[in-house]
Amino acid sequence: MTLLIILFCIILLVLLVSWAKVNPFIAFLIVSLTAGLMLGIPLDKVTKSVQNGLGDTFGKISIIICVGAMIGKLVAVSGAAQKIAEVLVNGFGIKYVQWALVVVGFIIGIPLFFETGFVLMVPLIFSIVYKYKLKAVYIGLPMLAALSVTHGFLPPHPAPSALVVIFHANMGKTLLYGLIIAVPAIIIAGPLFSRTVKNITSTPLATFMAEEVPDDKLPSAARSFFTALLPVILLMSATVYLNLDHSTGSFHKFIAFIGDAPIVMLISLLAATFILGVKHGKSMKHLGIIYADAVKDVSMILLIVAGSGAFKGVLTDSGADKNIAAVLQGFHMQPLILGWLVAAIIRISLGSATVAGLTAAGIVSSMVLHDHTINANLMVLSIGAGSLAFSHLNDGGFWLFKEYFNLSIKDTIRSWSLMETVISVTGLIGVLILNQFV
Repeated sequence: MTLLIILFCIILLVLLVSWAKVNPFIAFLIVSLTAGLMLGIPLDKVTKSVQNGLGDTFGKISIIICVGAMIGKLVAVSGAAQKIAEVLVNGFGIKYVQWALVVVGFIIGIPLFFETGFVLMVPLIFSIVYKYKLKAVYIGLPMLAALSVTHGFLPPHPAPSALVVIFHANMGKTLLYGLIIAVPAIIIAGPLFSRTVKNITSTPLATFMAEEVPDDKLPSAARSFFTALLPVILLMSATVYLNLDHSTGSFHKFIAFIGDAPIVMLISLLAATFILGVKHGKSMKHLGIIYADAVKDVSMILLIVAGSGAFKGVLTDSGADKNIAAVLQGFHMQPLILGWLVAAIIRISLGSATVAGLTAAGIVSSMVLHDHTINANLMVLSIGAGSLAFSHLNDGGFWLFKEYFNLSIKDTIRSWSLMETVISVTGLIGVLILNQFV
């Protein structure tokens, strides 16, 4: 019954947004309340459940999205994005620029949360798209595939790291096996799959589009790359230090504080304000206008992603994940396939990759811990792959891609949703192949 209710709510969401043309944020509120009531949340608690789910998601991403948009807008209007695009294209050639972005996406995806990496890298994608008149989806999808793979497969991301602990797996082996699977998954779901969506027309967010700056007024390549990649540098440095130093002293706490994504974004914005703004003759008043325009452009995206959090919160509070788990526990099949399937079903139903991974782990953990013939490291990767399956309207990542790239729901499913599914299936196949050798 729970699965039928969730299916009904997803269909209702699709109809409200695509057929009735209801604003997606409003549609999420309607569907979240409907789902809560149908799943048995008491009338006096359903509104609170919606508010908690929305607030939890909003609190996690609001600083990252808003400050990231400000940095992206400044990088665009200052000419830094133009300079970065020129350097990349001159280095790799326009023919291989996709591969350049894949490498960048993979490197920054290892230490960064998906949403953070997405917000930081989208301006870079758009700068190349605008300058060289390329197709945004075709150019951008491979980089985002790299970000998604690292998010789902590789520690130190939260879900894979938590699964390693749950299954008593080995962090180093999981990372090694994950890298072996990640490379073909990125290639297949990125540069190869993107050829099938080459004709999708996209007009990305105008906030990252700027008039071409004369060469003599462009910031240097060093300043441009440093400003755009400073968040990545800070986050990677903090991650490496915290993984090596397990003390609890004041300096460790200080690094943990300044290495937190919102703080990193704020530091990076201040640096960009000085390097690309004040030093280039822009007044603080003018910079304030740039930042205000950037936030206006992403405000609806922020609300839509928060709305998806409200839906996820209602499903979690109602116990839908546990009900789905109870149904799936009766399945009898190869354990690695079962782990993938459980995670995939919960991901498609609830939208959250992290919730899907952790819930699936709870279902199959006793099986893994008591059957030593099951490779715990591969189970982590199998569930991680399943947790990425078919991102659609109930997932915040779906709306980030749709709104930033300014696509229809149909084209978003055709590109983003299928790309995520290709990653998921490729990951499962990789796990099953590795299982024959390790």
